[in-house]
Amino acid sequence: MTLELISPNQTLFSGEIYLVKVPGTKGSFEVLNNHVPIISSLEAGKIKVITKEGKERFFDINKGFIEVKNNKVSILVS
Repeated sequence: MTLELISPNQTLFSGEIYLVKVPGTKGSFEVLNNHVPIISSLEAGKIKVITKEGKERFFDINKGFIEVKNNKVSILVS
C-alpha cells in the first residue's frame, strides 16, 4: 500500500506503508492493505504511519482529508 501525505508547502511522506492511523472527525481509524474505498475529513491530532520496514513515524496536523482507493492512500493536511 502506498501513502502520499501532503501539506500546502511540501510532501511530508511518500512511500510504501503497512498501516496509517488518522484522527477522523468521527473518531480515529486505521487503514490497512485492501481497505474499502473511503473519503473522510480529519481533525487536529496525530497521524501514525508504520512503514513496510516496521518503522513508526508521527505527524501533527490541524485538519485535512484522506482518500483511500485501490491500496493508495492520499492525505492532504494543514
